Amino acid sequence: MELLKRLCSFVAPSGSEGKLREFILSEIKDYAEKCEVDALGNLIVSVKGEKRASKKLMLMAHMDEVGFIVTDIMSNGLLKFNTIGGFCEEVLCGKSVEFKNGIKGVIIPAVALHQTSEKERKIAPSVDDLFIDIGALDKEDAEKFVCLGDKASFEPNFSETEKCVISKALDDRIGVYILINLIKKGLLYDCVFVFSVQEEVGLRGATTSANRVSPDMAIIIDSTTASDLPEVSGSDRVCLLGKGGAVSFMDRATVYDEGFYKLIMKTAEKNSIPVQFKTRVAGGNDAGAVHKSGNGVVCAAVSTPCRYIHSAFSVAAKSDIKAIEDLLRATVSEILA
Repeated sequence: MELLKRLCSFVAPSGSEGKLREFILSEIKDYAEKCEVDALGNLIVSVKGEKRASKKLMLMAHMDEVGFIVTDIMSNGLLKFNTIGGFCEEVLCGKSVEFKNGIKGVIIPAVALHQTSEKERKIAPSVDDLFIDIGALDKEDAEKFVCLGDKASFEPNFSETEKCVISKALDDRIGVYILINLIKKGLLYDCVFVFSVQEEVGLRGATTSANRVSPDMAIIIDSTTASDLPEVSGSDRVCLLGKGGAVSFMDRATVYDEGFYKLIMKTAEKNSIPVQFKTRVAGGNDAGAVHKSGNGVVCAAVSTPCRYIHSAFSVAAKSDIKAIEDLLRATVSEILA
């Protein structure tokens, strides 16, 4: 898991993927036929397989993560901010953050806890009522370290147990990790790999890169919410840790190609690879932009089940990560033969 740990250590919210992209490029350049970076910052990598492919297949994972951007520096040195990407506000208060320049801070409410009423304590403060404290005494002091427009993410905090990894930014550094492994280990057929930018703020990198690559087919590798918790049952659990990658048949951005997702499920069965359906029509990923690009692209999505997604401490199973990598390798061989 050392590579995944390194990937999760980058502060790379949407629009600030540059250093992470450089690291990915350093990892894969010796295995690629061609590497390009487009105007938005997507990394597009062409990789030769053992055989020529009958169709152009694109494998995509996004580099960016959710984060924060400074919008004002108060007279007392506290920082006002907006979120980058979607959050449940309950997960923000009290969490440590890190800026691209290494400055760290903590998200705090406008009013101290002991000064709130019992009723107020039961309601999560909105982003408008939160600040980032970097330990500055006043505005002049804060401006020595942070400027308006500076971006931050949750502080890197990777850890692992025997069976799980725990970290910020597992959405979608797991997908990035899997693509790097596939590139290094090689595939049977030629493929184009895309490490996209700005997924969390509207699938923007996917829009430009898909038009540039113009694939016939695409598989999006992302993370998705696993609600396999004690008080949740049935399809509301969405997917379960330890049961393999979650294949989508529909979400809020895409109705997936029926033949494609059934082929993936059959490939998993044929190769005894754990797999599951995502059982709730919710969320979305880069496929929402890819399938509408050019003359249309046949899309599928395989996601890592991830508890507490878009929080400072997401949890994913190591076995699911391996299962997705195995499934992608087998699927490439099936569809490009």
